[in-house]
Amino acid sequence: MVGFSVCSSSLYAKDLTPQEVKTIVDQQFKPLLTQYNIPGLAVGVTLNGQHYFVNYGVSSKQTRQAVSSHTLFELGSVSKTFNATLAGYAQAEGVLSFADHPAQYFPELKNTAVNRATILNLGTYTAGGFPLQFPDQIVQHQDMLNYFQTWQPKNQIGTQRQYSNPSIGLMGYLTALAMKISYSELLEKTLFPALGLSESFIHVPERQMSQYAWGYKENQALRVSAGMFDAQAYGVKSSSEDMLKFLDAQINPQQLKQPLRRAIENTHVGYFKVGTMTQGLGWEQYPYPVKLETLLDGNSTQMALESHPVTAIRSPKIALASTLFNKTGSTNGFGAYAAFIPQHKIGIVMLANTNFPNEARIRASYQVVEELLKRH
Repeated sequence: MVGFSVCSSSLYAKDLTPQEVKTIVDQQFKPLLTQYNIPGLAVGVTLNGQHYFVNYGVSSKQTRQAVSSHTLFELGSVSKTFNATLAGYAQAEGVLSFADHPAQYFPELKNTAVNRATILNLGTYTAGGFPLQFPDQIVQHQDMLNYFQTWQPKNQIGTQRQYSNPSIGLMGYLTALAMKISYSELLEKTLFPALGLSESFIHVPERQMSQYAWGYKENQALRVSAGMFDAQAYGVKSSSEDMLKFLDAQINPQQLKQPLRRAIENTHVGYFKVGTMTQGLGWEQYPYPVKLETLLDGNSTQMALESHPVTAIRSPKIALASTLFNKTGSTNGFGAYAAFIPQHKIGIVMLANTNFPNEARIRASYQVVEELLKRH
C-alpha cells in the first residue's frame, strides 16, 4: 500500500515532479519496510516551499488503515525540538533567560547541585552528567523533586555532554513555571497554533484518535506510556503534514512574526562542539556538505549513551554558513527522524510505527536529500 501526493505554497520554480521525488524516496525507503518489518512509514520532503508526501503501509495492523500525511506518529525525542522552541519563545518574550538558574523558577532547588547549572546547560546536556532516563521509581512530583534535590554531578558543568531526558525535561518544566502555564497547554494552545500546526498534540483528542497510529514491537501493538517529563522529552504526536510546516519554519524563520521568529532562531545557535557535531538547543548541527559517516557517528548509540567532552563556543550565534540540522527520536513502538538545510531550502521527515535503527533512517534520508539536491 503506497501513496504519494504534493502540495505547494511556494513562488519558486518547481523542477521536480511528484513522481520523480517518489522514485527517489522509494529507492531508499521501500526496502526498509521488509528489512525491518515496518507496518507503516510516512516520508515528507519540503523543497523550496513545495511539499511532497510518500506513504507506505498501514497505521494499524488491525484496521489496515493506510498511512497518510495526516497519520499521527509518536515523535519520541524529536519532541525535544519543540521543548527548545518553547524555551526560545519564553526568552524572546523576556520571561526567562538561558543564563538563569533553576531555583529562580523552582525555589525548591535552591542550594542544590543542579542549581549551579544554567537553563542552557540543562538544554544542551552539559549540566554535569544526568542519566538518559529517570530511575524507574521516579513517578510522582515529590519523587522528581527529591531526585533533583539530591542529585550530584559526575563532572564539571559545561565540560561534558551526556544526552538526557531528565536534563532537557527540567528545562521544559522550568519554562512552563516561568510562563505560569502547564507545559502541555503551552505547546497545544500557544506554540502549535502559532506555527500553524493543527495535527500535533501531547494528548491526542478523541476526534483525532482514528488518525493515531499504533506502534509495533515484535508484532505487539503499543503506544507510549506516561512517565516523568514525558511531554517535554518524548511526548509529541504529529503528522508528516505538520512536521513539514515545522521544518518550513526552520528553513525560513524570517517569514515568522516575533517572538516566534526569535524562538526558532534561538534553536539554531550552536553552543558546544562535540567532535564534529555542534550541540544547539533541540537540534544538532553539522557543516554542510557533510559525510554520511559523520552524521551516523553523531547519531550513534555511543553518542546517546556515553559522556563526551565538549568545547564551549565562545561567541554563540545563529549558524549562518551552510548547515545541516537534525534530530532522531524513538519510543518503544515508533521511530522518527527530521533534518533540514536552510541554505538549500530542503527538509525531510521520516515517521514510522516501529522503532528501527537510527543508522537506517539517517542513511535513507541522507541519500534522498543528496539525490534531490543533485537533480534540483
